[in-house]
Amino acid sequence: MLSWTVYLKIFATLLAVVDPIGSVPIFISLTNSQEKRERYRTASVAAITTSAVLAGACLFGDSVLRLFGVNIASFQVGGGILLLLMAIAMFHARQSRSRQTPEEAIEAGERSGVAVVPLAIPLLSGPGAISTMIIYSAQGHGPIHTAILVAGSFLVGLVVWVSLRLAIPLESALGRTGINIATRLMALLLVAIAVEFIAGGLGRIFPGLLYPR
Repeated sequence: MLSWTVYLKIFATLLAVVDPIGSVPIFISLTNSQEKRERYRTASVAAITTSAVLAGACLFGDSVLRLFGVNIASFQVGGGILLLLMAIAMFHARQSRSRQTPEEAIEAGERSGVAVVPLAIPLLSGPGAISTMIIYSAQGHGPIHTAILVAGSFLVGLVVWVSLRLAIPLESALGRTGINIATRLMALLLVAIAVEFIAGGLGRIFPGLLYPR
């Protein structure tokens, strides 16, 4: 089990990667033809799916890596690079192509049900969020560590649910500029975490980088 400050950092990082506030305009765009009750149901399904994906990554991600013979240090470097690319896209107030390509956005606009795909996967719980959860789950051991991360997954889902339920009031209050500012603040945190992941992974692959002779 890690310290509580580390778990708070993990929760903040997951929120930054999932970026529920930044997803508000996309949610409104995808659900603009839905009635209020249906929009609320879409928000609930997207939040539950996001929590389930993150919890699943925590519980089974390390086993999948071992199945394919992937070293966690190498995965940490790759995950850090992915987060860095996402953060750069967030600085420019646009969606990273790792979360959604233009072709996928067009296809999403033609769907009647958008809660699971593309809202929950890959917009909210995409490759970046899954990679982050797998990396953090490998940094501790024991059932308490796993239980805390799974609980954190459901807390993230709760924040997503609240953000999407209040999507229209949030957009009215913050405006597109306010949402972009919040997204850029999240990107600052992601850059720091990405560099930390990359440095930590490289340090484990090449111990001489951290402890030169």
